[in-house]
Amino acid sequence: MAFARRTDDQMEEPVKKNRIQHDGMVKEVGTDSVIVSIVSCAACAGCKARGFCGMTESEEKTIDIRGRYNVSPGDKVTVQMEESTGMKAVVLSYLVPVLIIMGGLFVLQSLPVNELFAGLISIALLVPWFLILYLSRKKIERSFTFTLKT
Repeated sequence: MAFARRTDDQMEEPVKKNRIQHDGMVKEVGTDSVIVSIVSCAACAGCKARGFCGMTESEEKTIDIRGRYNVSPGDKVTVQMEESTGMKAVVLSYLVPVLIIMGGLFVLQSLPVNELFAGLISIALLVPWFLILYLSRKKIERSFTFTLKT
């Protein structure tokens, strides 16, 4: 049985494990906030064939980070967020809508309803969910806190 040595990066892994990190660049510095631009790349960004297939996606996102930091516009920084907060975003934006659609299809298929009608109604059931998300966006926004790694 072979044992692998742990590098310094692997020893820091428990610290990094609880946070999601992205590198970015400071765009603006306010009195109590910093605006950072990050480039979000698709999963295929590391693929060697990305230049040939045309599927490469990258999107610039701007994040407003509350707090005072000793940074200047143009500085390269690392934006971090708690992993649990990222999981909350996944649940709210992906898991709940899938469960709503699947639940609607399950219930409507047990009734004597046309499949097309059942599918359309199941998709329409998402309207109230996204309306709830929209109306509570300020509260949800406050629960997603970003910080700069110092």
